[in-house]
Amino acid sequence: MTDPNAIQPSELDQLPDRDPEETAEWQASLDAVTAAAGPHRAAYLMRRTLERAEGAGVALPKLLETDYVNTIPTAAEPAVDGDEAMEQRITAWNRWNAAAMVTRGSKYGVGGHIATFASAAWLYETGFNHFFRGKEGDGSGDQLYIQGHASPGIYARAFLDGRIGEEQLDNFRREAGGNGLPSYPHPRRLPWLWEFPTVSMGLGPISAIYQARFNRYLTSRGIKDVSDSHVWAFLGDGEMDEPESTTALTLASREQLDNLTFVVNCNLQRLDGPVRANFKIVQELEAQFRGAGWNVIKTLWGTAWDELFQLDTTGALVRRLREVPDAQVQTYQTRDAAYIREDFFGKDPALAEMAKLLSDDKILECFHLSRGGHESRKVYAAYKAALSHKGAPTVILAQTVKGHTLGEGFASKNANHQMKKLTVDEFKAMRDRLELPIGDSAFADGEVPYVHPGADSPEVRYLQERRAALGGPAPARRVHPVAPLQQPADKAFSAFDKGSGSQNVATTMAFVRLVKDLVRDKETGKRWVPIVPDEARTFGMESLFPSLGIYSPMGQTYEPVDRDQLMYYKEAKNGQIFNEGITEAGAMAEFIAASTSYSTHGETMIPFYIYYSMFGWQRTGDQMWQLGDQLGRGFLVGATAGRTTLTGEGLQHADGHSPVIAATNPAALTYDPAFAYEIAVIVKEGLRRMFGEAKPDEDQNVFYYLTVYNEPLPQPAKPQAAGVDEGIVKGLYRFNTAESAGLSPAANAPRIQLLGSGTAIHWVLKAQAMLAEEWGVSADVWSATSWTELRRDAMEADEALLRGEDRTPFVRQALQGAEGPVLAVSDYMRQVPDQIAQWVEQDYSSLGADGFGLSDTREAARRHFGVDAESIVVAALAQLARRGEVKATAVKEAREKYGL
Repeated sequence: MTDPNAIQPSELDQLPDRDPEETAEWQASLDAVTAAAGPHRAAYLMRRTLERAEGAGVALPKLLETDYVNTIPTAAEPAVDGDEAMEQRITAWNRWNAAAMVTRGSKYGVGGHIATFASAAWLYETGFNHFFRGKEGDGSGDQLYIQGHASPGIYARAFLDGRIGEEQLDNFRREAGGNGLPSYPHPRRLPWLWEFPTVSMGLGPISAIYQARFNRYLTSRGIKDVSDSHVWAFLGDGEMDEPESTTALTLASREQLDNLTFVVNCNLQRLDGPVRANFKIVQELEAQFRGAGWNVIKTLWGTAWDELFQLDTTGALVRRLREVPDAQVQTYQTRDAAYIREDFFGKDPALAEMAKLLSDDKILECFHLSRGGHESRKVYAAYKAALSHKGAPTVILAQTVKGHTLGEGFASKNANHQMKKLTVDEFKAMRDRLELPIGDSAFADGEVPYVHPGADSPEVRYLQERRAALGGPAPARRVHPVAPLQQPADKAFSAFDKGSGSQNVATTMAFVRLVKDLVRDKETGKRWVPIVPDEARTFGMESLFPSLGIYSPMGQTYEPVDRDQLMYYKEAKNGQIFNEGITEAGAMAEFIAASTSYSTHGETMIPFYIYYSMFGWQRTGDQMWQLGDQLGRGFLVGATAGRTTLTGEGLQHADGHSPVIAATNPAALTYDPAFAYEIAVIVKEGLRRMFGEAKPDEDQNVFYYLTVYNEPLPQPAKPQAAGVDEGIVKGLYRFNTAESAGLSPAANAPRIQLLGSGTAIHWVLKAQAMLAEEWGVSADVWSATSWTELRRDAMEADEALLRGEDRTPFVRQALQGAEGPVLAVSDYMRQVPDQIAQWVEQDYSSLGADGFGLSDTREAARRHFGVDAESIVVAALAQLARRGEVKATAVKEAREKYGL
């Protein structure tokens, strides 16, 4: 009979056992230890043996979890290079002012968070005093991703070093007056301080990974050596539940990003309560990161625990720490010594004996106060070890208490995320706890004071000296004085002016062709950063593979299967293309890093990210807001755009709304070009505005969103009329009239203005001919390259009117004098063209593809949504009939004729 507990052959290594007798001896030794010393001792020996094997490079599966103790024992901690007592005082001042700022702001009802920085103070202060390099030294300095809810502590430190005054502290979360402080790290709101927006949880971790990767990219391509820059990302343990927090962990280890350190503040609490009430978040994260190939450092217990671990000769303490769930650890933080003796120590006879040797004060010191993340010496040791580790990124799991030093009313309480203020008595108790020299008289009229030891105090001098040695203030955002990029030669842009003749060309192909020409430019070509999420062949970009190369830090360690082909798959250490794989979030994170290189590294790069339009603003729209906040510059290209162009793909691929979502982002300039020459004009203008000589009243910190289509159609020549380029940039120009199109209805024929964007312009042109030839109606055709920019211009005109300025919106200027009603047509929902309706003086109506997409031919889809040429004709006749300019019967006749 088979033993169900026996190891099955499928579980064994397939290599034959060369020495079964030796194997049996090892197994017998394990059995003997288990029988004599118990399973806990056997497990201990096995773990230590596996750790030794791993350290020696023996090829074995890694342990995913280690004991719930510090990775770096106290005896191995290096001496701190600095004055620990001085740093303790500095941190106390910062703790106080952070809490005072949020409390004082609560009287205005603007809120704020106190508990997060209270738990993480030493994680930041140790870095600022010893590790984080500023931007005034050599290179680019370090990149710091600050946890959003900890921003009050960063403001408090900036107040101490003189970068922020009391007035600004009092305007925390009150920005309308122009001298306030944003709630979280928002570069657009405070561009001299913040570099990276992080409070949209999960975006900080993925952005930090791709920033570290982009740093390597710049170095590998010879743009700038930033190998000395280190990326630090400060995260919450609750934040790690966001899928973006962990989605790129394997990329970081695969590419050996040892220029990256995650610091996870494990205070065991998220917004409503425990992160893992019945489990252990630290152990879970350790397994996740170690499994992904990261170096893991656990900094869990303070020095007060050393005595307890020395007494733990049986391993009972370590076992108990591993089994106690996080919510119970949180409970110990709030209970007395008697409860802890019974509930923690009383579960095991060996622990009960240990507890007899411990005073109540010792127990409370350990369970209430002593955490690894609250001791600068332990944090220092973890940071130093992280920087020393090579070949993989590091994560530091630092255990803290949320609300530490704020008093019993805050520490580890489930509601502390919503607690916005301390009472005066609580502040006085905090003062005594931090040993700050603040007299009772400072609390005039019950107001909590800001405190500062003085600009020439030992604390401020020490702080500033440490920062000077590390390269200046941090965090800090700098826009280095970089000369505007020289504009590429006009030849690349004018190549589209003559049109494509009889050749059918999709606008996606036109954009890719333009980029091919621009990357050859001697001055700016190397600064283009093509980004694509595993769809390069869909967009016709495979010809760029051998010429530009796909970036890989390993180069190409294999012979590609298509090596004998002209357009083979080429990876290179200095490759220019990012082929991200199937990750729109990763591609957007890379785009953000590249688009802000002008400020992060003083090197202007020109990123373009091309993707299925449906999976941009819809899937990663939060990152587009992050991009706008971070003041990024570049080109987002929504390819295979429109609701009716993807034959057979169906509902989830048919984009009928991305311009609507894009219109909500003030930093996004959204264009829906119809023709190749329009794309050339828009890209040329974007290069000038974002990277060249911007006009005094222009905001350079914008990015462009272009929709391009996969529908091959004839590309016409660029009209020679004056003002075409201006109209393309501003959003509207007349493409032709019925007369210039060679159509000759009667002299007194009714007239209508047809506005179309993107691929819809081709149905509009067909409808123009049908109206003239079949119904005797003259139609002028306009190309609306940007409904959104037309709307924004009109809104600015409205705002100017409120200021007493008389200004006419461009859309009204362009259509001034145009005869007849206006019919606007788009391959998107009607909300897109309807953006301009209120500023059009003529009668206005629209057609669009509202509703869910569907699978069918383009023609069938357009008939379904009522946006094909025949539907446009019927809608135009209906408009004219309402005005009495054609017979009402014409509308019925047209419907019957076209089968509508």
